[in-house]
Amino acid sequence: MSEVASVSGLADSGAARARNAELGRQLSVAAMEGDDVRITRLLSELVRCKGLTRGQRIALQQKALLSLVQSLRSAALTDGLTGLYNRRGFVQVGTRVLDLAARDEQPAHLIYFGIDQLTRISESLGRTVGDILVRQTGNLLRDLFPSYGVYEVLGRLGRDEFAALTTSDQHASRQAIMLRVRRPTRSSDMQALNLSVGVAHFNPQRPAGIDELLDSARRAMNEPISHVALSGSACAV
Repeated sequence: MSEVASVSGLADSGAARARNAELGRQLSVAAMEGDDVRITRLLSELVRCKGLTRGQRIALQQKALLSLVQSLRSAALTDGLTGLYNRRGFVQVGTRVLDLAARDEQPAHLIYFGIDQLTRISESLGRTVGDILVRQTGNLLRDLFPSYGVYEVLGRLGRDEFAALTTSDQHASRQAIMLRVRRPTRSSDMQALNLSVGVAHFNPQRPAGIDELLDSARRAMNEPISHVALSGSACAV
């Protein structure tokens, strides 16, 4: 009888853990959606946590709240349209990359991209078309910088502005970036995309901050031969 009770207790405990893990997931979703009524209900259920010992209940509550905090932090640092870092996330993560580059005495390069005439396009053809161009640019950056998330940082800094930070010499010049962007692909259903490109360089012997690099690269977009036009069949690498 005791063995049956023990097995039953384990099963009940496992079901309770699964239920409360699901509560934690739903809580994160509700928080992201701003559903206050649902958040209140889920928090109430999470506090009760029936079928567990006090220690198990506390551990699961901590795990659920940690997951919630991580979800909120990710939302605070991520651009919702492209999935890249927003300006805050780019500056935060980019600063760490530059600190490591300075420590290792390694050069780095910040490339600034601007979508030309995006406001005019959105006004004349609709915001949906503008959003398509924004998402295409985000995908283009992922193709150009395949090591993003590890050795490279990508971000959408504004409505029509993007940036990439890399330690790869492959992206050390604007001309090299433009050549890679112009490479044709098999895709032919993309909107035409016109980009401005500017590059700033990080010298580990005289390290500059991320904001200074962003300003320098942004100004470089106004220099001659800083624009590249991509047809619908050349919007990705």
